[in-house]
Amino acid sequence: MQNAAYRRFRFVGLLTVVAIYLLILVGGVVRSTGSGMGCPDWPRCFGTWIPPTNISQLPSNYKEVYTAQRVAKNQKLALTLQRLGFAQVAGSIFAHPTQYIETDFNPVKTWIEYVNRLLGALIGVFVFLTAGFAWSYRRRNPPVFWLSVGAWLLTGVQGWLGSLVVSTNLLPVMVTVHMGLALLIVAMLLYAVDRARMQDKPSTQVVGPQASPSGLRAVLWLGLLVTFGQIVLGTQVREQVDMVSAAANYANRADWVAQLGSSFTVHRAFSAAVSVLVLYLAYELWSLGPYLRRLAQGMVAVLVLEVLAGFILAYGALPPAVQPVHLTLATVLFGLQFLTLLAAGRLSIKQEIGVPTRPAHGVVA
Repeated sequence: MQNAAYRRFRFVGLLTVVAIYLLILVGGVVRSTGSGMGCPDWPRCFGTWIPPTNISQLPSNYKEVYTAQRVAKNQKLALTLQRLGFAQVAGSIFAHPTQYIETDFNPVKTWIEYVNRLLGALIGVFVFLTAGFAWSYRRRNPPVFWLSVGAWLLTGVQGWLGSLVVSTNLLPVMVTVHMGLALLIVAMLLYAVDRARMQDKPSTQVVGPQASPSGLRAVLWLGLLVTFGQIVLGTQVREQVDMVSAAANYANRADWVAQLGSSFTVHRAFSAAVSVLVLYLAYELWSLGPYLRRLAQGMVAVLVLEVLAGFILAYGALPPAVQPVHLTLATVLFGLQFLTLLAAGRLSIKQEIGVPTRPAHGVVA
């Protein structure tokens, strides 16, 4: 019975993680096609649950109407933040000019954004089911239950942040926080599924492989933080690309990279740090058993694809099709690093309590 409950929880939990990665990919498509304001309001789209397909379905003054609604919502948010003591953030919302930009109707961009929202709503259902299937762990493994419930609650916050991303017309700080919270939700779900997996494995299969080298967890933490920072820098580079492309009236695409600022230079330098750390970790993990070896192989494979995508973006005039792939690969690498950190932590605990470190039937933690 416990194994059946675990299988249900693990299936839905992993399905939710995959769906979040798919949403990140679709979100990248939204950004690369300039569809972020395809729907100028939230949660509905042009005031309806089914978006229009032709401008004739909209009132003649639709741009003024939705711009006014957006500004009013932002002013209410800014006033609330000001009362809570976040005067600087409130000021940036008040002053940022993007909220006053009127959005032209484009049926293709509208439906790209609408599909993005539908997938977000579906993930909300998946996360709710994950929390529901975690109910059986509430006493025998409380962290599994509370991590799942926490991920569900944060998904609600993520939806609210998504509405602010729209109302502020893609205000940079909102886009960055939105991405950071998505990674936090992924980490919480991966941790919950991993804890459940370890509890439900037979005890004969929990024996670890060779001892992990001292300091491995510290390097794993460093790699995870550097990758997270690289993703945040990537969102800032993306914002610079948007500004440069708008200033160039979306022409002369081959010249955009040369006009990017310091964020792009730092982002490119950080890619070397991520590569060195991942390759070093793969070397150290290779002898620590099949599971960690598979994770190492996955990290190296994703790293190679990520570097290739970055090279194409930098030297191939920023092709729109590669931009969402580049972002998604970075988040997948983050997830693999997090799983590796959890597994390496279990090895260290086994060493501390004196558990034998030879493989058992080729299965490791």
